[in-house]
Amino acid sequence: MADSIPVTRIEVPMSRINAIRDAVCGVTHLGEGPDASRLAGASDAPALLAFLSDPAVHAPIYTLPRPLTEASVEAFITDHIAQRAEGEGLLFVREDGEGGIVGYTDIQVWPHWAAGELGGALHPSLHNQGRGTAGAGMSFSWMFRALHLDLICETASPENVPTHRLLDGLGFERKGEVTSTRTDGTTRASLVWEVTRADWFARHKD
Repeated sequence: MADSIPVTRIEVPMSRINAIRDAVCGVTHLGEGPDASRLAGASDAPALLAFLSDPAVHAPIYTLPRPLTEASVEAFITDHIAQRAEGEGLLFVREDGEGGIVGYTDIQVWPHWAAGELGGALHPSLHNQGRGTAGAGMSFSWMFRALHLDLICETASPENVPTHRLLDGLGFERKGEVTSTRTDGTTRASLVWEVTRADWFARHKD
């Protein structure tokens, strides 16, 4: 987690808070059609570990468990199942045609601020095909609509230039730097970006 996310904090009415929690609890898929990502379950731990074990996948992501083991990945999934029950988080996996995992999406939600954060990764074989940018854009639109959010915040390490370019290109506004804390208690500096619902849909027309 990051110690000061989101930077913009606007309290929302309890009716909105409850609507956001209900929306999170009711979600089963991210997207539509055969390529939609589904909720992760405990039985996905071996396949998700195999996907995450590639340093090209896990190295830039501070929210993943350390060390990566089948037990820690299963606990990571189980924690997200509990977050969904509370209306505060979601974990999705994307499969290939043979049942292997080729991507995951981790969504953190702050219902009391109507805000959320999107994380995740695609298999390196799917990089540099425009899928990352297109998928991120679709996911951000989905978060605003399906989860009734007003604000999306993102973080990235100062060295993660591809993510900087993606967020800048999608119209996120830079909000400074915070200290992010990994699951093992170690910390790193993180740059912060935010975009509001109004600004997102003014820029990204369907």
